[in-house]
Amino acid sequence: FALISWPKAMTVWNEPVASFIAMDAKTTATPLGILKEEGFAKLIEVFGDKMNLYMHLLTGNRAGSIGEVSALAIIIGGLFLLYKRYITWHIPVSFLATVAVIAYVFGGKDAATGKMVLFAGDPIVHLLSGGMMLGAWFMATDYVTSPSVRNGQILFGIGCGFLTMIIRLKGGFPEGVMFAILIMNCFAPLIDRGFKAKVFGAVKQVKVKEAK
Repeated sequence: FALISWPKAMTVWNEPVASFIAMDAKTTATPLGILKEEGFAKLIEVFGDKMNLYMHLLTGNRAGSIGEVSALAIIIGGLFLLYKRYITWHIPVSFLATVAVIAYVFGGKDAATGKMVLFAGDPIVHLLSGGMMLGAWFMATDYVTSPSVRNGQILFGIGCGFLTMIIRLKGGFPEGVMFAILIMNCFAPLIDRGFKAKVFGAVKQVKVKEAK
């Protein structure tokens, strides 16, 4: 809500104590911001090469908003949740797989013209950037706001991935994970109702009036 209402204030960092300590660092655009505004070629230029970019995204050694930490650490945490059976694989896998497919098919752009090039996108950047891993493993799998039926969870994850990439590629914001999850949360009850298993062989109980 705050990001939608005051986007400039929420995306600008102000140094609170400039004279207190000298900071050997600087703020810069996030990888998704660079990808959105200047393209993949500029992103590679900033990080040197593709493998260096991947390593920075995995370790979290790059600019980002709250939650944009080490993707590797979040993946390990998500696998631990799977191991302990706190969550199932249905939502994270369907979410991430949908993002990867759409990013690969529709995420490529011609460096000269800026037009979309099919089957030329980089799914790894989209998977490791922004709040993707945090959203897929820890936010979309919330018990209260996600479907409880397994097939419904797969549809829920696909919907989250689809909306995320629509916003990232065509929307005004470089990130779409939080919007996608919130929108799909609204449809969770309908998804559960649509995929609810039908009970066969049940007999309706008939009430018998007692004789006076």
